Amino acid sequence: MPLTARAPLRLRKACASSLRPALRRVAPGMGAALGGAVLASGVASVLPGTSALLAAIALGVVAGNVGLLPGWAGPGLALAARVPLRLGIVLLGLQLSLPQLAALGWGIPALAAAVVSTGVVASLAMGRLLSVPPRQALLIACGFSICGAAAVAGVESVVRADEEETVTAVALVVLFGTLMIPALPLVAAALGLGAEVSAVWAGASVHEVAQVVAVSGALGGGALGLAVTVKLARVLMLAPVAAILGWRMRRDGAAEGRRRPPLVPLFVLGFVALVLVGSVAQVPDGVRAGAQTLQTFLLATAMFALGAGVRIRSLARRGGRSLVLAVGSTLAVGAVGLAGALIVA
Repeated sequence: MPLTARAPLRLRKACASSLRPALRRVAPGMGAALGGAVLASGVASVLPGTSALLAAIALGVVAGNVGLLPGWAGPGLALAARVPLRLGIVLLGLQLSLPQLAALGWGIPALAAAVVSTGVVASLAMGRLLSVPPRQALLIACGFSICGAAAVAGVESVVRADEEETVTAVALVVLFGTLMIPALPLVAAALGLGAEVSAVWAGASVHEVAQVVAVSGALGGGALGLAVTVKLARVLMLAPVAAILGWRMRRDGAAEGRRRPPLVPLFVLGFVALVLVGSVAQVPDGVRAGAQTLQTFLLATAMFALGAGVRIRSLARRGGRSLVLAVGSTLAVGAVGLAGALIVA
């Protein structure tokens, strides 16, 4: 065999031999995260109204704190907390339709922009007053104001937050978003709000899309479609917020001589691309449904991995100020959402 023909073969063997140790290193943790997502999906299907994402992060927290996940699962869990989460965010874009948002009039996009901008600014201001570390405060601000764990992931990759800051923000998003599922319908009933106003308020205030769906189920009637549409208008704000933060990080990095991050993370561009596809193309309902199922599974995989990194003792020890910030952020977003719902609904 000629030398030129043998060279590519040797190159392929060398690549394969170098990949095997890496795959062996990440396989246990990735397998655990996938198994956790399967179990969480089963829990969600058995218990109506339960979010697979909530079940996944709860299972991850339990597994990580009772010693079910040995140290050698760490590399795979770290990978599972990043890659599936980003892929899930990309697929989330296919659930958005710009014409559908436009059909609701100017009020809904304006409300989404007001909730996100006011929520982020107010949360950062409270974070400074509480002496919460700036990156931690930013993750909480974006997670509570935009779209929960997906926003935390989008911002984390831009500002280069550490794992504990990311896990803390995700845990708080899950905790407070879950508390809002029974709380918002009760408060709406006490205030005598109509179904439409309550649905807009839920979409404008609750953190995760899955949590909005759960709240809408408690509200009843035709709340689901309106609440989810309003929520997706907030999700759409992830791209401009990530771009603004990326621009600031690039500017600061250039001033300090550090390597500058990309203006917009690649997965956020993928998210925007699928928003455009879903808006201009006639995507079959079956494709959208399949993408949503895969998106939920990918996010559940990431939530299990992130939950496995939560150390309850550490969270309790350093999370007091972050917990207070989460309360303030929830109240700020909820107040703006309610005021906007009374105006536009």
